Amino acid sequence: MKIDPNSPDLSAQIAKAIRDAIMSGDLLVGERLPSEAELAEQFDVSRPTVREALKRLGAQSLIRTQRGATGGAFVNRLRFEDAYGQQITTSTLLLSMNDVSFSTACEARYALERSVAELAAQRRTADHLATMRAEAHRQSQPGLTDEAFCASDVAFHRALVDAAGNPVISYQLAGAVEAMQPLMNMITFSARSRETIVGMHSQIADALQAQDGAGVDTHLGALADYTLTLAQSVMDARDSAKASNLTLAGAHVAP
Repeated sequence: MKIDPNSPDLSAQIAKAIRDAIMSGDLLVGERLPSEAELAEQFDVSRPTVREALKRLGAQSLIRTQRGATGGAFVNRLRFEDAYGQQITTSTLLLSMNDVSFSTACEARYALERSVAELAAQRRTADHLATMRAEAHRQSQPGLTDEAFCASDVAFHRALVDAAGNPVISYQLAGAVEAMQPLMNMITFSARSRETIVGMHSQIADALQAQDGAGVDTHLGALADYTLTLAQSVMDARDSAKASNLTLAGAHVAP
């Protein structure tokens, strides 16, 4: 493992070198890393620089630390569930920092979810169905806040994706469900009919219970169309309000 000593960020280079060694299999799961002093000597850097590199690896869940006589830093077994947060954060940042239209985000979000409809229909368990039924019932409660409704909406679709029984799919779609869904809800919540959404969710759950993958896909497509219609109505209302405000402003300054 080598680094460029002239680099302005030595800790990042050290972290990458160790990460590459883990990914290549040179460092195995459960293996103890050299001590801070040994790493500092190996990379010809200070111990604080090594310590910062280890912090970076720990934040990525690639290593775990253990205290005591047999302690130190060890290569961690990274689980798909452990990486959900990073996937969601990255997806949220990409959507918020780039000029992605609502229709583009909606198309991507539902295309990804519809791709697992058949697998989910064949592999769903009683727990997945129970979660989806419970969330649909929760969404029908009149006193539910918009924030709680959104959280329930995410949980419903999370259960549908997880029903595919494939951890790689669940990881890849974490951003689609848990990043895109809340952002889309922020735009459409003022125009949506909860009763309509609950009805659509119930249809999806019914099709999933009947192991009807085509039906799940059809109802998800209908939900996507409804979501796009809601967004368009919200945007049209905003444009109309802006036009009215401009007209009023013009009337006030007219001679």
